[in-house]
Amino acid sequence: MERSHEEDLKLLGGCLENDRRSQKQLYRKYFKTMFQICLSYSGDRVEAKDILQEAFIKVFINLENFNPKNSLEGWIRRIVTNTAIDYFRRRERLVFKNEFPDEPDDEERGSFSFQDLTDNIILYYIKQLPDGARVVFNLFAVEGLSHKEISKKLNITEGTSKSQYRRARNLLKNWLNEYILSKQ
Repeated sequence: MERSHEEDLKLLGGCLENDRRSQKQLYRKYFKTMFQICLSYSGDRVEAKDILQEAFIKVFINLENFNPKNSLEGWIRRIVTNTAIDYFRRRERLVFKNEFPDEPDDEERGSFSFQDLTDNIILYYIKQLPDGARVVFNLFAVEGLSHKEISKKLNITEGTSKSQYRRARNLLKNWLNEYILSKQ
């Protein structure tokens, strides 16, 4: 086992014994990564903190269900992602317009390059996306779900998922091109 997994198992043991110090260490260890995920779904720092808080409550409540053979970070990431989606569902903010027929049907991941852009710049523009497009973009491009999986998770059609992804990708491509041109 690698060192990080061993550390996670030690923290897990402490958390399962309700050791506040272990709980605090686990939270601190994954706060930054999970906050970035929340922020990429939400677009708003205060809302992202609310989502993260709710997600970590679920993490601590369900720690006994974690399989120690798996990655703790991956397990927490799934809880955070699902919490973000549930957050928007409860607030009825996930509005999906049906297809955008004027956009080309292009399924390629990574059809435009982010090579010269920092994570903060990319995240800034992802936060500008409409809620539905942002969630689908994150699930497809970041989490690696298929459009079929996204359609089931969000209760939308595969066509709507593909359309929202194309919309997000095209908006990002345009915004990032404008950004790059403004820096030249």
